[in-house]
Parts: sequence; structure tokens; C-alpha cells
Amino acid sequence: MKAVVITSPGDPEVLQLQEVEEPEIKDDEVLIKTEAAALNRGDIYQRQGFYPPPEGASTFPGLECSGIIEAVGENVSRWKVGDKVCALLSGGGYAEKVAVPAGQVLPVPSGVSLSDAASLPEVACTVWSTVFTMSRLCPGETLLIHGGSSGIGTFAIQIAKFKGAKVFVTAGDERKLAFCNDLGADLCINYKTEDFVVRVKEETEGKGVDVILDCVGVAYLQRNLDCLNVDGRLFIIGSISGFVAELNIAAMFAKRLSIQAAALRTRSVEEKASIVKEVEKNVWPAIMSGKVKPVVPQRFPLGEAAEAHRLMESGNHIGKILLIA
Repeated sequence: MKAVVITSPGDPEVLQLQEVEEPEIKDDEVLIKTEAAALNRGDIYQRQGFYPPPEGASTFPGLECSGIIEAVGENVSRWKVGDKVCALLSGGGYAEKVAVPAGQVLPVPSGVSLSDAASLPEVACTVWSTVFTMSRLCPGETLLIHGGSSGIGTFAIQIAKFKGAKVFVTAGDERKLAFCNDLGADLCINYKTEDFVVRVKEETEGKGVDVILDCVGVAYLQRNLDCLNVDGRLFIIGSISGFVAELNIAAMFAKRLSIQAAALRTRSVEEKASIVKEVEKNVWPAIMSGKVKPVVPQRFPLGEAAEAHRLMESGNHIGKILLIA
């Protein structure tokens, strides 16, 4: 089969489409003939040499895909050959075929195309496990999403609104802010021209938001705490601004704030299966009803993975970027 290989750590041109051996499935896995794979920021970090795959995972990049099941392991009962599915991966999505634990597989939601379904597993599992399971966002509360026009952001806006929350977002230009507004965001803040802490305080009569989903990290850490409400929860899912910060924790004591951080890829197979099960139960109905939709304006052939990475690194995209196998 063909797969995108990271020939050495570096810039996008190190991604090369090559002939490789097909994966062999274990008893609790299925083999998916890939229709599409979606890009994630972790793919870029892996290409650069900063985010190696977990032990035993495929060395090819790609944390989510969609396709048709081609083979099933001896212990797999739910899935059968020919099923149209999408899957959460530890790696290997940038390939014509991928082996994945059966518990990390989801049916393609009705009303969603097979290729677009590739854009759903990583964002759905990330947002559900962080915003709802761990940060306990409730109807009537307010969620602030940094990077509202990203794949994570565009999904989080929709599912949070579906669940009855108010949603604030930050983004870096008017085109992205308009897109977030069209998805249902209640307040759209241009972080380049406005102070998001000031805007949040103005909009909430000085109280602040209840939950923040943050991919910026260090640069926003203190300011995030400053715009949280009493009992507010900050969840960090990335840190594009670095990893070392100095923090005045007085606000944490005064307002009973909590900070959490997590990555999805490094969780155990059992944990991922549990999250996937919860996503199918709680998120898939929203997608099947048409209230939450994939946002996939950009698609590239598998052999143009380097160009897809350049687009993601430019920051000019909205939503998810797909590679079509």
C-alpha cells in the first residue's frame, strides 16, 4: 500500500508518499481501507520530531480517518467487512489502510459523507472529554474557545450551543470571526485588536466565563485566569506559545479556579474506547440531527500532504483539512 512517510524530522517536504507494507491486525482490531484522513496539529509536531507516536503505534502520521472495513480480528463482534466507519487513531491515518482497535471505531453518522466523517473522531473525542466530561460545562454556562475557527473550535462552538451553553470565541481576522458567528458563537473577539479579558468582563457584567478551552497555553495563562468566573475551569489542550510560565495563583484561591491539561493520543486503549463510547452516545445524535456539522473547506490528495501541512501551519485555514486516499 501507499503511505505518507516522515523521511526525517523537518519541514513539510520531508513528507513523502511511499510504498510500504500493509499493517497486520490483532485479534481486537479492524483493518480500514482509508477513504480520507484529517490533519491535526499533532501531525505537525510529529513531523518536526517533537511528538513521537506511542509505543506500538504506527509511525505514519494521522490521528483520525474514515473508510470501509476490510478485515476484522477474531475477537471483534460489532464490526463486519464492508462497514462504513471513522476512527480515532494513535497514528497511521496518512495511509491507504490502517489497523485500529475496534473500540476506537465509530459508524459514519447518517447525513455525513464517508470522506467528511474523517474530520469528526479527534475533535469530537477531544471536545467531549475536556469540555463536558472533565470541565463539566452545563446548560446556561458560558464557554470561551481560543482558536474558534480551528477544527476543534468550529466543532466546540456547535456542540456547546447544542447543549445549551453560551459561546465566546477568539480568532485573528474578520473572516474567521464571521465564520464563527455563522456557526452560532455569541461573542466573537479579534485577539489582534481587542483585549479578550476586557471584552469577556464587559459581556458578563464583570463575572467572567465558566469554562475556557485553550490551545495557546503559556501566553494566555494568567489572562485566562483573570477572565474566569467563580468556580471557573480552564482546560489546556495545547501550548503553541511554550511550556514554562510564571503564575500568580491568588485568583485561583479567591475564585476557586481549576486548571487541567490533557492530550488524547497518549491515553490508553481502554480510555480511548470509553471516550469513543461516550461520544457515540452523546455527540453522534447531534450530528445525525444536523445540529452539528463537519467543517471541511479544504481537501488534498494523499500525495500532497506537504501542501496540506503548509496550509495548516500558515494559519489561513478554517475548520478541518482532509487528505483523500
